[in-house]
Amino acid sequence: MNRNFTDLAYTQSVKDAQEQYGSRRGNESMEGSGDRFVLTEREIPFIETRDSFYVATVGENGWPYMQHRGGPLGFLKVINETTLAMADYRGNRQYISVGNINAGGRVVLFLIDYPSRNRLKIWAEAEVVESSENPELFAAASDPEYGAAVERLMVFTVKAYDWNCQQHITPRFTHEQIREGLAQLET
Repeated sequence: MNRNFTDLAYTQSVKDAQEQYGSRRGNESMEGSGDRFVLTEREIPFIETRDSFYVATVGENGWPYMQHRGGPLGFLKVINETTLAMADYRGNRQYISVGNINAGGRVVLFLIDYPSRNRLKIWAEAEVVESSENPELFAAASDPEYGAAVERLMVFTVKAYDWNCQQHITPRFTHEQIREGLAQLET
């Protein structure tokens, strides 16, 4: 289904708030400004170079939940232009995201690159997939060199995405990025 992120995010109460605060006209022009659900040459390399992101789910009680997900560089795999998958590594074993996905399946992924001050929001339908259900996908989404225990996969079908404003992102750098920068200064 062709979809712009505004179809999912711009509910009536959001439009009312935009009207109240004077931004409705500008935001109205974003509606119908093109389909943003098929990942392109801009989104794919951005996704493939993340070592962490956040996933938001909603529980059966209506309360949102946000979880940080991390792994080796590129652990969120682009399977095709509308499908992402990740190995779900063993963590605190609370399984809140897993339970919320099993109950409702709707998520938002929030990916950020602090040094370049870019962020991408992805609305998706998610499912939890056990390794025995799809061994080929399990192999494609796992990184045996990482060394963490993979408990299952999470598969995300992209429904919409949006690149977000850079204005208030503070640049932050990993130790590796700082080492690389210092090495360049020494040469």
